[in-house]
Amino acid sequence: MNSAAGGGFRRAGLLRLGALLGLLMLGTQFVGCAGPSGPSGPAGRSATAAPRESRPPAEAGNPERRAQARLELAELYFGRGQFAVALDEVNVALSVKPDLAAGHGLRGLILASMGDPRAAEESFLRAIQLTPGDGSPLHNYGWFLCQQRRFADSEKQFMAALAMPQYRDATRSLLAQGVCQARAGRWAEAERTLSRSFELDPANPITAFNLSEVLLRRGEFERARFYVRRINVVPELVSAQSLWLAARVDRRLGNVDGLRELSQQLRERFPQSPEALRLERGKFDD
Repeated sequence: MNSAAGGGFRRAGLLRLGALLGLLMLGTQFVGCAGPSGPSGPAGRSATAAPRESRPPAEAGNPERRAQARLELAELYFGRGQFAVALDEVNVALSVKPDLAAGHGLRGLILASMGDPRAAEESFLRAIQLTPGDGSPLHNYGWFLCQQRRFADSEKQFMAALAMPQYRDATRSLLAQGVCQARAGRWAEAERTLSRSFELDPANPITAFNLSEVLLRRGEFERARFYVRRINVVPELVSAQSLWLAARVDRRLGNVDGLRELSQQLRERFPQSPEALRLERGKFDD
């Protein structure tokens, strides 16, 4: 864990409470909460897509290696936001090895990103069926259900993942679960869940950001200020979102000087951001 001023946060992007949470961790285990963001053109292809990668060499005698090679290409394209190409590749992988759990999990993430929730759900369920002792597919399915606003079903998946004895991604699942509880308006539960995630990984700025947002909504302004300040004192972590959150907190605290300083930083550093626009319009409570 890296040490830095203000609490030793790792470098990571910050996301708003209602935004997509986290990135897909590429590899055989898909433990992220959502796919990549960014502009995309028709059929999910990136509007600025890089040239398609060359095909992997055929592994005629080894279906496992052929499927894995295709899966790795699918991960690459998915990470670039080239969803249609990624789907082509993962379908090839599954045609070679139909019981490839990671392939079904990735297919679910791709289809969800392409706006096909019914097919995505089928893929998530197949991944869970193929790996009954693995919490990662449960986590991804839980986040998908949260995105569909099926909050009660989402909660069950996160709880099932967290109950797995060997599950290694409890911090990430607690973070996702806490965000979903907040989306459902269950603020007290969200605070408890995000606090647990923070205790397990105090170096995660995404957790600190979301916990600060929840505390602000609950009227715990001093505590909200503590968590968002841990982010803003680390220069490489400062974002329009973190400055705007801090400004909203200082406004509720009546800290005129702090609000003025944060507003100036937001205007100067991120003048075209949606947060700067809300500041100019005085939309502090949106």
